[in-house]
Amino acid sequence: MSMDLEVMDRELSTNNVNVTLPPLEMHGLSKRFRQGTTTVVALEHLSMTVEPGEFVAIMGNSGSGKSTLLNLIAGLTRPDEGTVWIDGEEISAMRDPRLTRFRRSKVGLVFQAFNLIPTLSAIDNVRLPVLAGAPQGALAAEDLLRLVGLQHRSAHRPDALSGGEQQRVAIARALISQPAILLADEPTGSLDSVTGQSICRLLKELHRDTRRTVVVVTHEPEVARWADRVVVLRDGRKLAEFPTDALQDAGALASRYRDIVSGVSQKGDAT
Repeated sequence: MSMDLEVMDRELSTNNVNVTLPPLEMHGLSKRFRQGTTTVVALEHLSMTVEPGEFVAIMGNSGSGKSTLLNLIAGLTRPDEGTVWIDGEEISAMRDPRLTRFRRSKVGLVFQAFNLIPTLSAIDNVRLPVLAGAPQGALAAEDLLRLVGLQHRSAHRPDALSGGEQQRVAIARALISQPAILLADEPTGSLDSVTGQSICRLLKELHRDTRRTVVVVTHEPEVARWADRVVVLRDGRKLAEFPTDALQDAGALASRYRDIVSGVSQKGDAT
């Protein structure tokens, strides 16, 4: 790694983050939606803490509540009950203007569909949060593109980039304000398996080198295996959580997950 990237790694790991508090805490979260005359419970009384520098995968099938949970963490929707704390501040009680400023400063978002502006170049897409009012101390877009290996593609628009390259641009954009937490919603869902694993490797390297806290929502064991800890959701409830360090590969993680959701996990897995 070059000296300028080493400096940027140190800046990413120390600036704009309260290192004395958990970057993410959730207490008693519940969320319900109306579908006609029916009330659908998306999340029910969920609590969880993510420690500084941790890489957590939230895993569950469609309808488990994992995307709703990510939207609550990001402040994109509000809980019916419970609280969300990011970097020591309760976002669930913030008014919209303040919440928007806080999210822009403290939360980096990576989406399955990349969400790049098609008329902007890669470097201008990375700069977009700064143009919208990101905090002082934002990193240089050029350095971030270099960090994700795309400095040679900075002038290209999204339609001239591959899916993997677009997701790398999206990751660089999410890091520009040096957020307290990086949230990724099915980040490999629009990619082939090989490219998807390269994106997972990049997220793991960023987590390792910058000590950035990362939370990934996924239904894929091949993605979850890159995390330090997996939290399993089903029907809006947290069934269990487990570390990944003792699991040899994605197949072992998939087997552990199937045991949990089928209710045959060993005593002590459930929390």
